[in-house]
Amino acid sequence: MKNKFYSYIESLQDTITSTLEKVDGKATFQEDIWKRTEGGGGRTRVIENGEVFEKGGVNISKVFGELPEPLRKQFGVKEGDFFACGLSLVLHPKNPFVPTVHANWRYFEMYDEAGNIVTQWFGGGQDLTPYYLFDEDAIHFHTVCKNACDKHHSEFYPKFKETCDNYFWNTHRNEARGIGGLFFDYLKETEDFSIEDRYNFVTEVGNSFLESYVPIVEKRKDNSFSKKNKDWQEVRRGRYVEFNLVHDRGTLFGLKTNGRIESILMSLPPIVQWKYNHHPEENSEEVKLIQVLKKPKVWI
Repeated sequence: MKNKFYSYIESLQDTITSTLEKVDGKATFQEDIWKRTEGGGGRTRVIENGEVFEKGGVNISKVFGELPEPLRKQFGVKEGDFFACGLSLVLHPKNPFVPTVHANWRYFEMYDEAGNIVTQWFGGGQDLTPYYLFDEDAIHFHTVCKNACDKHHSEFYPKFKETCDNYFWNTHRNEARGIGGLFFDYLKETEDFSIEDRYNFVTEVGNSFLESYVPIVEKRKDNSFSKKNKDWQEVRRGRYVEFNLVHDRGTLFGLKTNGRIESILMSLPPIVQWKYNHHPEENSEEVKLIQVLKKPKVWI
């Protein structure tokens, strides 16, 4: 399974980066191959200063070896080896009317002393972070997510949508990072779902990503915008940074497993503002966004 899934994310990375280069029309992804001393490595691809994307990355990695001390404590084991692989992407567009998007799909195995798999699971999801709210964009994104889920189980979308709303929540701000999508973790083999079923579901979601995001980019990328719009985007990017550095499990996992810092922090936007006690004008489009972020919305 680990080889099968890694081959899948290698191919998916190629598909996503080649498509996004066509959407941007100017910049291309720069590739960086790296190795992890303890075992494994990855293939980082970053795009910067494009016509559409101010900064973005589509990374794959696989790391393996002895389970680091923090994770041994987390899993309640004294020793053990592990394998983890995944694709992680973040895209920060130049135009404030195009939303930022994040997605990742990953697989994990842990072994006993004899090298037998003692646990394995899939995780991942995708979520949208707009700076200006267009209901039709949110509905489109969630519709694609729901369609992918419904092919595998009718309860998946409402369950993983709720998990996403709960997870991407900036508790210190009491607001959501964005308008959600899907989030799932620890998808193990059960009586109802084999590990192959889990693979089929996760790859279904991965394959649907471009359909969920690219039409929104195409619709909004040529919208005219002012410095006020750009300032608001950069203030909201600050909230994005806060979540990633304070709450995000993926960031913390990378740091605890001696991951590559440049790849882990690739998700951070290039230009951000933190304005003291900043509040947008009443009845503005900026306030419209904040109102939705204060209470997760049912989009479809």
